[in-house]
Amino acid sequence: MNQLPLNQKRSEMNVVRPSQSPWRRNWQRFRRNRMGYWSLVLFSTLFILSLFADVLSNDRPLVVRYQGQWYYPLFHTYPESTFGGDFQTPADYLDPFIRQRFQEPGNFALYPPNPYGSETLNYFAKAPNPAAPSTENLLGTDDRGRDVLARLLYGFRLSVLFGLALTVIGVTLGVASGALMGFFGGRLDLISQRLIEIWSSMPELYLLIIFTSIFQPTVGLLLLLLSLFGWMGLSDYVRAEFYRNRSLDYVRAARALGLSNWQIMWRHILPNSLMPVITFLPFRMSASILALASLDFLGLGVSQDTPSLGELLAQGKNNLDAWWISISTFTVLVVTLLLLTFMGDALRDAFDTRKGGSQ
Repeated sequence: MNQLPLNQKRSEMNVVRPSQSPWRRNWQRFRRNRMGYWSLVLFSTLFILSLFADVLSNDRPLVVRYQGQWYYPLFHTYPESTFGGDFQTPADYLDPFIRQRFQEPGNFALYPPNPYGSETLNYFAKAPNPAAPSTENLLGTDDRGRDVLARLLYGFRLSVLFGLALTVIGVTLGVASGALMGFFGGRLDLISQRLIEIWSSMPELYLLIIFTSIFQPTVGLLLLLLSLFGWMGLSDYVRAEFYRNRSLDYVRAARALGLSNWQIMWRHILPNSLMPVITFLPFRMSASILALASLDFLGLGVSQDTPSLGELLAQGKNNLDAWWISISTFTVLVVTLLLLTFMGDALRDAFDTRKGGSQ
């Protein structure tokens, strides 16, 4: 056997293998928290499924074969006369006459697993509205005859997307303002802090009431109004991190090498100041979802035609005998907030250097 020279052996023995990256160590600590990890898996699965709500719950078939031709009602609107009807109005695919036409030899229609959309009115229901859960409507209907399961699916998607958007906007504004105040300090920090104190004293709920009485409440308007106040809490943490890190040795070394202030902030201080930002993300998102549900419940949120969890809770309050509306909506909201809370606790423990050591 060929043996390596003595000098080459010594050089290989003196090679220092790179240690595991901090992000990988944090991810491993996060995975060791079973509750937080499986909460992330379950929440991600539910969110991905809700993105395909139009495919999972819709009153239009996914694909139709009628008299030798293929139709795609999910993407195109066809008149009733296309399928043997008498009118040029859009076809009602829940109509027993249309369904009977699809059951003829050579014809078929592939319906979604839940053949109801968020605004679908079940005109052919056998029980008065709100109807109890049945084989046709697994979670029953609301006071207008709309399927509760479809409303929950679309409402969950709206709530999560709204929470994500509000969190991203709040984090962006909070990190930017906190970084500027903490890094430059001085007069900029003093003036900014006084302005934040004045702005935070504004009555947020009253402003929402005033704007919703003037303008038609939409998701975009609520996102804009809540974004004006949702960044101030995070800016304090980022400001403290920048204020602490700017006086450390690695910042002085970077400044001695001739790096500009923006390069030091972006390349060096910001990556070392993201711990409070990341650990607060699930909690901020749960607060955003709860804020939207609360505004919809009070009638200050989106319109009643828009599927939302708060609107379903309001229906449950107004129809106490329709227990299926309150219980199903409350379960979805509580499970969503619990999953985000477990994820936040796991993230906080993963980024806590006092727990887990340097494994």
